[in-house]
Amino acid sequence: MTTFAGLSTGIGSFIAFFAKKTNTKFLSVSLGFSAGVMIYVSMVEIFMKARESLIVPHGEKLGSAITVAGFFGGMLLIAIIDRFIPKESNPHEVVPVDELDHIKPAKTKLMRTGLFTAIAIAIHNFPEGLATFVSALREPSVAIPIVVAIAIHNIPEGIAVSAPIYYATGSRKKAFMYSFASGLFEPIGALVGYLLLMPIMSDTVFGILFAGVAGIMVFISLDELLPSAREYGEHHLAIYGLVAGMMVMAVSLLLFL
Repeated sequence: MTTFAGLSTGIGSFIAFFAKKTNTKFLSVSLGFSAGVMIYVSMVEIFMKARESLIVPHGEKLGSAITVAGFFGGMLLIAIIDRFIPKESNPHEVVPVDELDHIKPAKTKLMRTGLFTAIAIAIHNFPEGLATFVSALREPSVAIPIVVAIAIHNIPEGIAVSAPIYYATGSRKKAFMYSFASGLFEPIGALVGYLLLMPIMSDTVFGILFAGVAGIMVFISLDELLPSAREYGEHHLAIYGLVAGMMVMAVSLLLFL
């Protein structure tokens, strides 16, 4: 179940291959779209599930406080990592891209954008794998709609990884492999859950993991994906992509309520 859900990121990577290499408008929309998916799923689904898990053992007030702490703790973790990246190689430092195919810093920025997004999605997929594993262990029939919903929202996440890497390298193979690899963390999460975390797995551990992941995803979207989307296209294209990503994610979640 977790393998199916995780590797659906590879489907999304193929979508990035329909546009010409110099089509920066497509890149802008796809990055905005991915930011919309990540922000919506983090704030509406992951954060709330984390809070629900933490309220069970700690009560509403303390459980909510731990959720908030985990959320901003995830943001702090990514911010610290970003702080120690040299400015000249930091993908958050905007580089002019009047000629995307000929400016090396722009290509370097795109490549690192894809890698950072792959890491964020891998971190996101890891606890998703745990969640799928735990739910399937308790009741397989309950896990099936969760798996389908995760698979649906992993497809646009695959765009977030493959699009910038493809534009940076021109290699469909590299773009697909990085996208594919980010999805592998879902079954890895299930494996780790089985081997290491099952003895200590609790609502508290699960809730803190999910809250931290929500913070990481929102930070990456606001600090990396949206600025990149605006850099490679018109402002409105990035916003249209953002709204479309939120709408797709919202519909995918409503289908499995």
